[in-house]
Amino acid sequence: MAESIVSRLVEKLAMFIEKEVKLLKGVRGEIELIRDEFERMKAFLVRAESSQDDDPELKVWVKQVREVAYDTEDILDEFMLNLARDPGHGFMRYFHKIKSSIQNLKARHHISYKIADIKSRVNSISEGHQRYHFKSYYTEQTASTYTRGASWHDPREDAFPIEEGELVGIDEPRKELIKWLVDGKPELEVVSILGMGGSGKTTLAKTVYNDRQVKAYFQSHACISVSQSYKIRDILRDMIAQLHKEIRQPAPQGMESMNTMMLKQIVKDFLQQKRYVIVLDDVWNLEALEGIKNAMPNSSFCSRIIITTRIADVATVSSNQSKVYTQKPLSLEESWSLFCKKAFCGKPCPPHLEPLSRQILKKCEGLPLAIVAIGGLLFAKDDQEWEMISRNLATELESNDRMQNFRKILSLSYNDLHYNLKSCFLYLGVLPEDHVIECRRLVRLWIAEGFVEEREGMTQEEVAQRYMKELINRSLVQLVKANYWGGLTSCRVHDLIRGSILSKLRDENFVSFASEQKTELHERVRRLSVQYSCNNTLKLLNLPSLRSLLIFESRKLSTSDEQFLPSGCRLLRVLDLGGSSLHKFPQQVPVLFHLKYLSLRGTNVRIIPSLIGKLQNLETLDLKHTLVSDLPVEITKLKKVQYLLVYRYLKPTSLPFGTASGFTAPQGIGVMASLQKLSYVKAGGGPSKNTMQELGELIQLRKLGVIDLKKDDAKELCHSLEKMTDLRSLSVIAESESEVIDLDFLSSPPLLLRNLYIEGSLKKLPYWLPLLNNLTIVTLRLSKLKSSPLIALQNLPNLVGLELGNAFDGENLVFEDRGFPKLKNLHLSILKSLRFVLMNGQVMPCLQSLSIRRCEHLEWQSLLVVIRGLTLLTNLQFDEMPEEFALAFYPYSSNRMRKGILQEYYEEVMERNPEVYFSWRKEDHWERHDLSLDSYNAIKGRVMSRVEVLPEVS
Repeated sequence: MAESIVSRLVEKLAMFIEKEVKLLKGVRGEIELIRDEFERMKAFLVRAESSQDDDPELKVWVKQVREVAYDTEDILDEFMLNLARDPGHGFMRYFHKIKSSIQNLKARHHISYKIADIKSRVNSISEGHQRYHFKSYYTEQTASTYTRGASWHDPREDAFPIEEGELVGIDEPRKELIKWLVDGKPELEVVSILGMGGSGKTTLAKTVYNDRQVKAYFQSHACISVSQSYKIRDILRDMIAQLHKEIRQPAPQGMESMNTMMLKQIVKDFLQQKRYVIVLDDVWNLEALEGIKNAMPNSSFCSRIIITTRIADVATVSSNQSKVYTQKPLSLEESWSLFCKKAFCGKPCPPHLEPLSRQILKKCEGLPLAIVAIGGLLFAKDDQEWEMISRNLATELESNDRMQNFRKILSLSYNDLHYNLKSCFLYLGVLPEDHVIECRRLVRLWIAEGFVEEREGMTQEEVAQRYMKELINRSLVQLVKANYWGGLTSCRVHDLIRGSILSKLRDENFVSFASEQKTELHERVRRLSVQYSCNNTLKLLNLPSLRSLLIFESRKLSTSDEQFLPSGCRLLRVLDLGGSSLHKFPQQVPVLFHLKYLSLRGTNVRIIPSLIGKLQNLETLDLKHTLVSDLPVEITKLKKVQYLLVYRYLKPTSLPFGTASGFTAPQGIGVMASLQKLSYVKAGGGPSKNTMQELGELIQLRKLGVIDLKKDDAKELCHSLEKMTDLRSLSVIAESESEVIDLDFLSSPPLLLRNLYIEGSLKKLPYWLPLLNNLTIVTLRLSKLKSSPLIALQNLPNLVGLELGNAFDGENLVFEDRGFPKLKNLHLSILKSLRFVLMNGQVMPCLQSLSIRRCEHLEWQSLLVVIRGLTLLTNLQFDEMPEEFALAFYPYSSNRMRKGILQEYYEEVMERNPEVYFSWRKEDHWERHDLSLDSYNAIKGRVMSRVEVLPEVS
């Protein structure tokens, strides 16, 4: 973590020297020396931090570097804050100018004094670096870790053993993996087992490796631990020794002095005419795998390599996609069985301990290593100790010696991260336990915190999204939800991983927590996470080094709390009050000169004051789901704002139109040249104000949402869109259902556009739409087209998601041959006249999900024929469709509703075992049914209840 702090500080010092040269007379040289020294420290920190836990002296030194870096950053920020004075107007401007010059002089003297102190501390730390011979330490020990030396100790060797009789949940995956090994192509294949640390990958791989069928099928066998510390020569020596020992022959003499090429040749010669299986356990990168694989002969004897890895890219790139087994968490039943075996020696759980046991087990999330470790920790403990461990499980993970190896195994994934990713990952510790966070929100927080590097040709948001995917790829972050089209929507950190990083957060003063039940505050804390906070906790805060204040799940900030921020928090960069019950814009916010991120999302704030114009460093202003509908003209002073989000979704009325509400843009919004995302801005204006025309000045926009568009505004909007060459997402919503949207004025469309959302009547689809080869998602709602939109859309090469909601008035939707080559998700909604869905030839070869809603006249027979041709379809969702339509998809209806070829088509579809669901809205909730007999009887009962029964005639 310290290396990322120092890296950001070096960049800040360089920028400070460049921009504030006139104000730094007498200290410029000192700052340059400090910057140079920090650069030297950074080079060492990158290698040393992972070893500090095993070296107390090194840990002290790293802490000193971190603290002096924090202090230097504070000094620079305070200096900039003192210079940021509002000059006023007229006489007050002249008065402030004189006063400002005096204050600037004081500020220069102050920074000179502070910088001299920092220089002295930096020199002292540098001397300590030499005094304790950290350089030689690095050469002899730390370097061996990072150059993959042989002295590195794998903590998995000390992991908690699981006896064969204690194995649970392993039979089915073992059978599947054995089938992959003994069946398949004759050439060499790689089979991958993918999962997070502690998920049981190694146990599964060794169980398969030792299986009798596998031993009999393959002639030669070897099981090698690769790990982060791999050296190809050591791995090859180990492999040669195992292969020769198996046939009771001595290994070739002189192996210790052989180079890699010679060792590879020995392996190749030995395995050349054999069917072999090699297990490579704990592979961290493709270079390691390829280096070992190159020694294997690729003969036609059905040989196999099994790898275990935590990293999805390693598994998917090295193996055929169909030969990657993703290790699943244990089920509740399996988890309970394993837990009882470790905590009670296989005996039943005492009834009075079962509620606590279930509570503890929930935190383990089906992770075998966690269950074994915690079960062993609880073994032979008394009831009071069980209660204590249940309440403080995260603390036990940090402090208990028995859990040390468990923590180390989890931390291997963390240590392997780039330093930018380490900061992003640790930031997840700010979140409350079990908290799910929106991915885009987290990405913007990372950017505001300075964790995201700049890369040529990419925005910081794109870089941050790659960070997010990398953390998910390494199983450090759990993807909780993807949107309908597969994009990342929300995520969370595994509770056990969160517990293992809390000690790092506290040691580094990275974050403190405040809640009603528990308050942990340190004067030097950089970030404060407030959970369920009472107002008094906030009002008592005085944290001069605080950079971020985030409130989660708190509804206790009310109208009277606009002044809750203490005066000591002047250096805040991030202020997230989303979800609180604020009614007024906090009065202290405009004085937060360094603020980059401000979120009032989901609050009851209605008015944004003109003083917001003072926030000259603001980059994100998130007012989603507030009551704000107008912004003051002073907002245009914020030249650094990149994300301006002001909209909310209204409760649906009887009409399905107009469920989104945006804001009226102030005159001059076109000067906000840094804007990348703007939504939803209301169209319209007047003689002195033309918002649609001003949008043309925002040429860096990548996402634009326009609402209340009228026919007269469309032409100006199109002219502005022509200038937005970087635009990736466009949403256009008409003023009313009767307003016709005409976008054919767009002569040069933004060719990079990926997402297109149009809500409102269309005479025809825009002529330019088929030209957008980068389009991935198209949503058309209330378009009421007379001709099928499929003709214009079917040849888009990258389209993966299509939604048609009341977009077509015809009876037939025809999918032509070879249309929609990459479409994965199709949603048809409220197509009131639609009767038949037809296909000519092969279409939608990649379709995985089909959703149909309120298409009351759709014939199920035509749909079944289409579904039969969709071989990759895994999910079928029908919402508010006629019950008779639903019954046609139940196996219990075969004799009555499906005959002949339709029955054959149905059976062919069901053999592929797609998930099929039916839903109906019932007052304030959805009633959902699957293909079970109970669901069939429930739906059939609803049909029968509508049949009128004539009264008997007496």
